[in-house]
Amino acid sequence: MPRTKRAKLVSLTKVSKKTREHKNVLLTEVQQNAEKWKYCWLFEVGAMRNAHLKTVRKLWKDSARIFFGRGAVMAKALGTTVEEEHRMGLHKLAQQIKGQVGLFFTDSEPQEVIEWFDDFKQADFARTGNRATRTVILPAGPVMRVHSDPPEPFPHNEDPQLRKLGLTTSMKRGVPTLENPHRVCDKGKVLTGEQAQLLKLLGEKMVEFKVGLLARWDAASGEVVQVEGRCTEIERDGGEVEDEDEEMSE
Repeated sequence: MPRTKRAKLVSLTKVSKKTREHKNVLLTEVQQNAEKWKYCWLFEVGAMRNAHLKTVRKLWKDSARIFFGRGAVMAKALGTTVEEEHRMGLHKLAQQIKGQVGLFFTDSEPQEVIEWFDDFKQADFARTGNRATRTVILPAGPVMRVHSDPPEPFPHNEDPQLRKLGLTTSMKRGVPTLENPHRVCDKGKVLTGEQAQLLKLLGEKMVEFKVGLLARWDAASGEVVQVEGRCTEIERDGGEVEDEDEEMSE
């Protein structure tokens, strides 16, 4: 007889914290890559989404190595002083590791890297605290999902959720319907949790995942070059950050 769901065992133990061993492995990985590649870029991410960062990893899998998060460990690996730096000039890059930033090791020439990241942008849904990039007003009539092609109305079973998020709807022919237009958000204003959730249900994407290049270390010369004007449009929304194990995966 198959086991029922009631018989399923659920572990109540806490997830173990990252140990010193994990940090030492990450430190070693960063140093090994500093010895392997010609360039190391320092970057930050706008509208951080793990799925999009994994896409970047996949697309550069054979020609680069990426580390993101655990800034203190990455800085220690590179060395924050002339005396501690792992290779010549790395301390100048390590001193800039603050907040949610990452390291991008590659042999690809700088212009190729800059052009690639300028072109790589992924639209995504806004979260609480993001600013609306446009005003969204729902017209009177059936509430429509804008992401479907063609747009289609919400089903009747989602009407309670729409009401919970602030819409004053009524059911007409089994479709959630607005008697009057409803202003969801205003351009430039910070989104509340309810607004962000409603925009996601509607299919309105208002943020853009992008990688902003900050500086580049050159292994041959030991020089660190600042990348000007590449991060002016980066919006940080406190997105999720991959854990150490993800950072160390190829």
